[in-house]
Formats: sequence, structure tokens, C-alpha cells
Amino acid sequence: MTIRLHDFALSGHAHRVRLFLSLLGLPFETVPVNLAKGEHKGEAFLALNAFGQVPVLQDGDLTLPDSNAIIVYLALKYDPSRQWWPEDAAQIAQVQRWLSVAAGPLAHGVAKVRWTGLTGGTPEKPVVEMATQLLRVMDQHLAAQRFLASEAHPTVADIALYSYTARVTEGGISLEPHAQVRRWLAELEALPGFLPMPSTEPFAKKPA
Repeated sequence: MTIRLHDFALSGHAHRVRLFLSLLGLPFETVPVNLAKGEHKGEAFLALNAFGQVPVLQDGDLTLPDSNAIIVYLALKYDPSRQWWPEDAAQIAQVQRWLSVAAGPLAHGVAKVRWTGLTGGTPEKPVVEMATQLLRVMDQHLAAQRFLASEAHPTVADIALYSYTARVTEGGISLEPHAQVRRWLAELEALPGFLPMPSTEPFAKKPA
């Protein structure tokens, strides 16, 4: 049965699921959701996710919203090697820590800075400070450990943090001071099956 992913191409939340599906080698069908036309607030989509947010995964009889929940589900169901979701309790706790970061300072800092930049606005100072603080913390952490929750290999923690971190420059924040973050991004981008985010050209500011 085909896995279906309801998504929006420029959403980092949706991209993390597309990326993980590709890394796992799972075939899937994308169902674009037009946010500009409000399709995510329509009755049909709200029946899939009452919060009106992308992405939503459909796998057989399962309908599952929330990108972090989706990548955990995919790791547990489709990765018998248990690389992406470890079995050790301490390591699981580390993965969960970074999933919380993805739903906190990444979403409200890095992602918000990027989205404000794409739509032609100027991000507020506290949002920029949250984003830059997260990048500093990640850089320090990655100086001591190859990946976010493991020295040996990436986990779903890295998938959850990748998309918005890779595109934070679209919000005007440079990755140049963060050598370890750039090294980490490059390692993920070299993985077999890596799937980059699409162009942000549709949101580029038009010349006056």
C-alpha cells in the first residue's frame, strides 16, 4: 500500500518527513496542500489534522499528523537496524531532547527567522537571538560529538533539526561562524538517498 504524504514543498516540517522517507528508501506519494489558498483550513484537510498543519502521513489505515511523530513512527516501523531510533534508554533520552528542541527554539527561532525572510519581513530581535543561540549551542555540542544524539551515526534527532538549520541563511543569519554545524550539515547531505529542499524562488522579493 502506498505511503501518502500531505505536504507543502517549502515547509521544513514537511521536508524532514520527505527526507527521512527518502533516506529509508521508502516509496511515497506526495499530496500538495496549497497553504496560500487555505486548503489546510478546509474541511477535508481538517479531517486529517484538526490543527490544520502539514505534514500528514497516511500509511495504510494509519493517518498521522506532526512531523516529529511521523519520523519516530517511520523509524520504529521501517528501520530494523534501529539506527535511527536507538534501543539504549540514555540514547533515546538524547534523541527526545533534540526532538523537543526542534519543537521549541528551532520552530520558534530558526524556522521563524527563515519564514519571515522568505515573506519579505524583518524578524524581531528576540526571535533572531533565539535562533543564533541555538546555532551556538549546536555548534558547541557538535564539536564534542559527531551527530546530535550519537557519535556513530545519525538518528531522527538529526533529521528533525536538519531542514530549517540548513536554510537559516534565507532569514539573514550566516552559518559561517558555526563550523561544526556546517560540517554536520555536509555529513547529512552526503548520506545515500539525501533529498534537498526545493527552491524558495516563489517567495523571493520582487524588485521595486
